[in-house]
Parts: sequence; C-alpha cells; structure tokens
Amino acid sequence: MKPLSIRDLSVSFGALRVLHDISFDVRAGECFGLVGESGSGKSTVLSCAAMLWSQWTGRVEIDGVSVQDMSPAERCRTLQMVFQDPYGSLHPRHAIRTVLSEPLKIQGFDNRDARMEQALGDVGLPVDFLDRYPHQLSGGQRQRVAIARALIVEPDVLLLDEPTSALDVSVQAEILNLLAKLRDEKGFTYIMVSHDLAVVDHMCDRFAVMQTGRVVEVLDHDAISSNGATEPYARELIAASLEYERIA
Repeated sequence: MKPLSIRDLSVSFGALRVLHDISFDVRAGECFGLVGESGSGKSTVLSCAAMLWSQWTGRVEIDGVSVQDMSPAERCRTLQMVFQDPYGSLHPRHAIRTVLSEPLKIQGFDNRDARMEQALGDVGLPVDFLDRYPHQLSGGQRQRVAIARALIVEPDVLLLDEPTSALDVSVQAEILNLLAKLRDEKGFTYIMVSHDLAVVDHMCDRFAVMQTGRVVEVLDHDAISSNGATEPYARELIAASLEYERIA
C-alpha cells in the first residue's frame, strides 16, 4: 500500500495542450476517482502515470519515487493498469495460462502455477480457465482475467480506466464489488476513471472533477449525494448525474 502524488502534469500534442498542470495526491490504500466529460483528459492522466505516454512534463511519484526514475521492471511491479475494453486487452491467440504466466516470468516469480491459480481464485474464476482462450469467455470473465493479470505481480497501485463501461449492468456490479473486496483484502491504492458518478459514489473515497484538461475541484465522496461542490462546472456535473439517477 503506497501513496501516489501527481504535480504539475502537463501534456501537449503539437500546439494543442491537453493537460494543464494537473496536481493531486492519492493516499495509501485510497480509491481516488477522476470524473468529467469525454475529452477532459482523464485517461491521459493514467497513461502518463503508467508511462504509456512519456512525452509529458511534471512529476508522478509513488511513495516519493518518480515513475520516470524507475526501471520498466520496477515500474510494472509497482503499478499496473486495467483497461476499458476487455475484448481488446487480451491477446486472442494466447491461452489464459500464457496471459498470466508472462508477467510472472518477466518479474522472476517462482511457484508460477500456484500464483496463477491463486490469481484466478482472487477474481472468482475456476482453475480450468487457465486452458481457455479469450473468445471462450464472456466480457465479464475477460475483465476478471485482465484484473487477475494486473494483480498477479502484487502491485501497490492499480490504475482503472473505466473498467466496467463495456460490460452489462449486472456484470458491472460484480466487477465493482470484486474491486472493492480486493482493495479491502490486499490494500491496493486505486485511481479510477469513470463517466458514471454512481460508480464513483460506490467505489471512491475522494474524486477530482476534470474539464478540458484541468482539475476543477477535488471533493470528498459525500459531495455527490449532497452536491457539495463549490465550482460551477462541478456542481452542474453532479446535479445532472443526480437528476439522471432520479429519473432512471
């Protein structure tokens, strides 16, 4: 369990600046949400933190150590990411055994069979799924495998990029409950990107509202039900979500 700090994170694509001096802190063991409309820069923040995009300025630190100063192996051991699309994040020609064994080989873990079986058990899948292929799994099962792949190297921080948005509503609830259970059991620190404030309400201790590449306001979880935001955009976003929930 380690804290994460982001300071003055900025990204430009040519003349277009897409992140403007983003700063926030995530406490050790906390689930911190990033919310905002499409194009606000939420997923870009995660891509920078994971060094999937390296052309940025500022500082991203995990327990005081910059991700830019970590070796790739150390960074992947410390930080893992679960992507939005469970259909695109698994290699279609690789059995689940290969999907889970590769990170263990790269990181030099022993007892690989036992670790793979444990990882599947942690996400609620039977051991015989090791010999299945992605096309033999449902969307929810694929996302559970993706979570198992992220967890198997025992990271301190998990970056969750809309991990349930591509799933049916009933499966969404299962995955969210699984993530909450794993955080309670293993003490992970989460950053979760979501469009859905109901998901943030269920999962997150605090959250940042983003607009056009800026953090508008950082709020406690309780601000959703009471609409305790002070910035106009944040208030409008929460009010629209509450109205939608009321109508639905």
